[in-house]
Amino acid sequence: TLFRSGNSEEFRPVELGDSGTQKPLSPKMEKKGEAAATADDWEKKDPEVASGTPEGAACPNEFDRKFMLKKFFVARPGSFEEAIEDLKSHVTAKQGETVQSFWLLTEVDHWNNEKERVVLITEKNLLICKYDFIMLACQQIQKVPLNFVDRIIHGPFSFPPKSLDKRDGEGVRIYWDKLREASAIARWNPWSSDIPYTTFVQHPVRNFSEKFAIICQVEAFMAELMQAVQKAHQADPVPGRANGAVVLNQPIVIETYAGFMSFIGNRNKLGYSLARGSVGF
Repeated sequence: TLFRSGNSEEFRPVELGDSGTQKPLSPKMEKKGEAAATADDWEKKDPEVASGTPEGAACPNEFDRKFMLKKFFVARPGSFEEAIEDLKSHVTAKQGETVQSFWLLTEVDHWNNEKERVVLITEKNLLICKYDFIMLACQQIQKVPLNFVDRIIHGPFSFPPKSLDKRDGEGVRIYWDKLREASAIARWNPWSSDIPYTTFVQHPVRNFSEKFAIICQVEAFMAELMQAVQKAHQADPVPGRANGAVVLNQPIVIETYAGFMSFIGNRNKLGYSLARGSVGF
């Protein structure tokens, strides 16, 4: 199993045992922990998937809701709970940290490919976990020190003028090395891990239960992350870097043109742990 870090020189790998305008935080986002879910909060709730949806959320019909919940392995009873326990024990044992909050989000890479991720916020780090909900095993962890985060962008997605690619909705992009831009080789390599930022959007199951509506909120995740980053900068400032992160409200640029690879992958949800049916003749 491979574990990589946000920057191969500055961030250590984790081993698993087995321009825009300044955007002020809204009152909703300033309330720390209001929308974040802790591991204890999750365990106290009924393990069965709730049938209701939050007020104002898109409510699919009952047949579509049940179909989608069965199709995504993360939505099956006990799957997400086991993933959280697995990751919590690893973080506590290997790093001596406590998980402050956890989130189920979709990571969008620099080629507009979607990838299912479990995201953890600790006192010092942002942990981006690739978790296999079919085998119930962590496959990869990207570790980003919070005191290295220097810029957070929230807004709609933007593509080059002649691009055939597109993406609706809004997302959040997190930068952790403003002194280094991604090289041309890294930008044009769809499998490159040498990219000094990551981008998140809401997970597809967000509207199918109250539990997932909480942990799939991008804006709530951004609010929690901002407060964690501010504390990390104050507790352990990095020499030569600004004391804090800049929050901007501007389009998130994805430099893809044809978009054939992301179209096929995203349309078929290849980046998710999904029940795809039997294949045969």
